Amino acid sequence: MKDNFYITTPIYYVNDKPHIGHAYTTILGDVLSRYNRNLGNNTFFLTGLDEHGQKVQQAAENLKLSPKAHCDKMAPRFIELWDKLHISNDDFIRTTEARHKKVVKKILQIVMDNGDLYEAEYEGLYSVSEERFITEKEAETGVYRDIKTLKEKNYFFRMSKYQNKLIDHINSHPEFIQPVHRKNEILGFLKKPLNDLCISRPKSRLHWGIELPFDDQYVTYVWFDALINYITAVGYGDDKIMFQNKWPASFHLIGKDILTTHAVYWPTMLMSANIELPKSIFAHGWWLMDESKMSKSLGNVINPMDIIDDYGVDPFRYYLMREMVLGQDANFTIESFVQRYNSDLANDFGNLLSRVTTLIHKNYFSAIPSPGKFDDQELSIKLNSESLYNNVINLFSEMRLNEAIEEIMQFIRSVNKYMEFNAPWQMVKEDKIRAGQILYTAGEALRIGAILLSPVMPNRTAILLDALNSEKNDCSWGGLKSGNIIKKHSPLFPRIK
Repeated sequence: MKDNFYITTPIYYVNDKPHIGHAYTTILGDVLSRYNRNLGNNTFFLTGLDEHGQKVQQAAENLKLSPKAHCDKMAPRFIELWDKLHISNDDFIRTTEARHKKVVKKILQIVMDNGDLYEAEYEGLYSVSEERFITEKEAETGVYRDIKTLKEKNYFFRMSKYQNKLIDHINSHPEFIQPVHRKNEILGFLKKPLNDLCISRPKSRLHWGIELPFDDQYVTYVWFDALINYITAVGYGDDKIMFQNKWPASFHLIGKDILTTHAVYWPTMLMSANIELPKSIFAHGWWLMDESKMSKSLGNVINPMDIIDDYGVDPFRYYLMREMVLGQDANFTIESFVQRYNSDLANDFGNLLSRVTTLIHKNYFSAIPSPGKFDDQELSIKLNSESLYNNVINLFSEMRLNEAIEEIMQFIRSVNKYMEFNAPWQMVKEDKIRAGQILYTAGEALRIGAILLSPVMPNRTAILLDALNSEKNDCSWGGLKSGNIIKKHSPLFPRIK
């Protein structure tokens, strides 16, 4: 029986311009989704947009648009980028959709009925940019902008009630927060008393949000609203069968900057609503530029569209997945991108395909030669391909994607060495059968490598498999059929000068 695999990205703030951070998380979700589909797992991949809150309201007012019209104008930027990145999401949710509003109101009512919401007057420091109350200590950090003193009545969620239960869950489920240093960060945070969470905003200052079902003078705090998207998309309160089949999420993929909202706010909300917690929250690092955090003010933000237009989508996907160790920060430079492209993709992968297909076209009437009888070299490559498959599965399951990719590339490099050692371009003149065996072995190794890399580079690997006239999508040795006619193809990865 195949497993259910439900993976989510954060829903991105509609006012943001899509940048490398958005692209990375979404590509990561896409790679893991494609990988699980290849395994035959029942896969569901969700991404989307967070469209409520004060900043959206203000931006719309400045443009003399309604908030919804503003959101409708901004959303296509993300949809266009996901299309260019070949993202295979199963759903794209927007928090302004009727289905989502319905679920938010349902959850609010459940939490209220369970006695976990109360009304109280609060006076304190409020960050307009973050749309939340902050402590004096937080204000002193200089991180928060547009701080003002605010006194108003609001509804509060008894988050503190679930503090010990959350600690117990984290300790008894080691995979719940990954990587381990992020788990420790949250456990450290939970050593201090947990404050209750303000989950409303009065309509007198903010009208753009989901109205509380029990008090029409308030709208829902944007984070309480946004997090609920993860259950909206899989049928909560609407499609019981779908929800039972999809939930809990296998992974919530997030950046480390939104760890607290996902690892504290979200699970306590679910506890209050009597909903099972997600299996794992995985917080990845940031992409840096020249070892500095990317920011608009520094002018060092990478536009994914520019990279794609210049170098292609698959090399961009490959670089992001290969360079970042999940859970750590990574540094992006054009120089390192070009170096990785030329060494891994042009020299190792693309060159091997070119050699194999050119020799088959020239010497075997474009027909894949017979594998013949293995000697020790061919047997070694076959055995390495089998261990490679198992290693890649294990590394993917442990979220060590960069190591999985490197294992595949090491295998491809070993096949290049095998070609260099045997020199079939010379051997074909003296022993055509033996040269054919070498080319078959190299071609079959390429086929398996391409299948394993297909979640990362779905387009270029599809071209490779088509060139080899291979329709099979399994990694068992022998999928390349002798006698099949291979096809002409353009250079897979033209070298960047």
